[in-house]
Amino acid sequence: MGAREAGLPDVVPGASLPSAVTIWEVGARDGLQNESAVVPVAVKLEFLDRLAASGLSVLEATSFVHPKWVPQLADAAEVLAGLKPAPGVIYPVLVPNERGLDRAVEAGVTHIAIFASATETFASRNLNRTLDSQFEMFEPTVARALEAGMSVRGYVSMCFGDPWEGPVAQSQVVAVGERLLGMGCSQVSLGDTIGVATPGQVESVLAGFRDVSSLAVHFHDTYGQALSNTLAALRCGVTTVDSSAGGLGGCPYAESATGNLATEDLVWMLDGLGIETGVDLDKLVETSVWMAEQIGRPSPSRVVRALSK
Repeated sequence: MGAREAGLPDVVPGASLPSAVTIWEVGARDGLQNESAVVPVAVKLEFLDRLAASGLSVLEATSFVHPKWVPQLADAAEVLAGLKPAPGVIYPVLVPNERGLDRAVEAGVTHIAIFASATETFASRNLNRTLDSQFEMFEPTVARALEAGMSVRGYVSMCFGDPWEGPVAQSQVVAVGERLLGMGCSQVSLGDTIGVATPGQVESVLAGFRDVSSLAVHFHDTYGQALSNTLAALRCGVTTVDSSAGGLGGCPYAESATGNLATEDLVWMLDGLGIETGVDLDKLVETSVWMAEQIGRPSPSRVVRALSK
């Protein structure tokens, strides 16, 4: 059941809102990576199957990050080997470097994502690189991926605030994002890693880019601003939004990061605005309730809680 099925009036989107939005579902990767108890491969595969059945067309499946850093995703190759792709669904995989790319190629992956930082401190802590030298790691990875016919997405963390450095300059975010696009990334996702952004700040950062059509947004809900920030981004021309089923996830390298924007909450808002997503909200809620049972913790999504009573 969506907002319209609940008896709420239809809202015709204004000229500044898109008619459709692509949801980049990160629940199986970003959503699960922080879980302390290892989720079995069979559960991860069923999670992906259920997400696909709900109508989501982009499912970030896993990551080839070293198991030492993210133990939950040590089974990446196993998950991909057991995956039965649904028609019309893509399954991107996060890779940190050329070693990760080698594993992705071996697994037959067609879409990868790399992850960068907009701040010096997070680049050091997360990538063991400086803000500038991180690109030395990305360039050969992206070049090889493109040569292999892969599509490459770039993530940029700490775009709106950093727990060590505080507010992040718009020019810094734009410089990193534009460099990734210039390198060959087909899309760059701007991440509010610790969830401190506000709509005005989102508009300001997006205004610095030459073309927002190649941008996506990735909001965390620490201060309850994820939906407001998403709406601001949509009004600026963004049409791809990252979210996590049930609101699962955070960032293992930033203690102040809380859960991702819940996909159900996003779909409810978009449905109420008359913006097409292709998602069956009832099926998605059922999936998140099921997943919450698997990990032994209720979903923080307000929509999941409201529709599963």
